[in-house]
Amino acid sequence: MVENSTSNIQNANLTADEIGQPIVKIEHLGKSFGDHIVLKDIDFSVCKGDVTCVIGPSGSGKSTLLRCINLFEKPTVGRILFHGEDVTAARKPNLLRQKVGMVFQSFNLFNNLNVLHNCTLGPRKVFKLSKADAEQLAIKHLKTVGMDAFVNAKPRQLSGGQKQRVAIARALCMNPEVLLFDEPTSALDPEMVGEVLAAMKTLAENGLTMIVVTHEMSFAREVANHVVFMDGGVIVEEGTPQQIFENPQEERTKLFLSRN
Repeated sequence: MVENSTSNIQNANLTADEIGQPIVKIEHLGKSFGDHIVLKDIDFSVCKGDVTCVIGPSGSGKSTLLRCINLFEKPTVGRILFHGEDVTAARKPNLLRQKVGMVFQSFNLFNNLNVLHNCTLGPRKVFKLSKADAEQLAIKHLKTVGMDAFVNAKPRQLSGGQKQRVAIARALCMNPEVLLFDEPTSALDPEMVGEVLAAMKTLAENGLTMIVVTHEMSFAREVANHVVFMDGGVIVEEGTPQQIFENPQEERTKLFLSRN
C-alpha cells in the first residue's frame, strides 16, 4: 500500500486540483519530542496558487510544522495528504520532496560549488538531465530571482540576500508543486530582506504555491491569501490577511499583532 502511495506522489500533477481537492491537506497533525508537545491538532489545506503565511511567536511550532509537511520530521499523530494520498508513513520521502521543496533560513548552499553548479546538481542527479539542459533550467530560474549574473560566483563571494536568492532558484530547479519557506529572511541583515521578499513576491505573482513561515508581517499582509496564526503549538486563528490583520478575533492574535 505504501509503495502505491509513493508512486502516486511521483506521478501526481494537477489531478487533485481538477477534482477540487487541495494539493496539501493536514489533518489533526501532532508532533512530540519525548514528553514535549510541539504541535497539537493542526488542520489546514493548501490549494494550487495559494500563498499561506504562518505567523506567530518564536517557539510556537511553525518551523516544526514545515519540517513535518516535508517529512524531515515524522509526525507523532495525524496525517499529511498530498493530492489526496496519505504520505505520513511513506517509506520514500524523497519522492515527496521532489514535489514539495524547501528553502531554509540558513541557505544550505554547497560552499565548494559555484552558483550554477549549486543549481544544476539536483536536476542532474535526480532527473538525469543533461549538463546543457540543467544549466538552461538553472539560468532561467536564476534570472527569475535576479542572480543570473553570478553563475560563476562561490557562495562565500555573495551577500546573505544573494545566497538566499540562489537557494530559492535552486529549489525552483526541482520544479516543485509547493515550495516551503522556513523564515527565509531571519538570517539576513535588514537591508537584504527586501530583495529576498521581492523575489518571493514575484514567485507568488507567477502562481507558485507557497507555505511561508515568516516574521515579516507586511509580506504576509500584502502577498498571502491565507494567514495562519500559531501559538503554543496550536492554530489559534486563520483566515484572509484582511481578517487576521484588520479584524482578529482571538486575544492572543491581537496581542501578537500589537507587538509586531
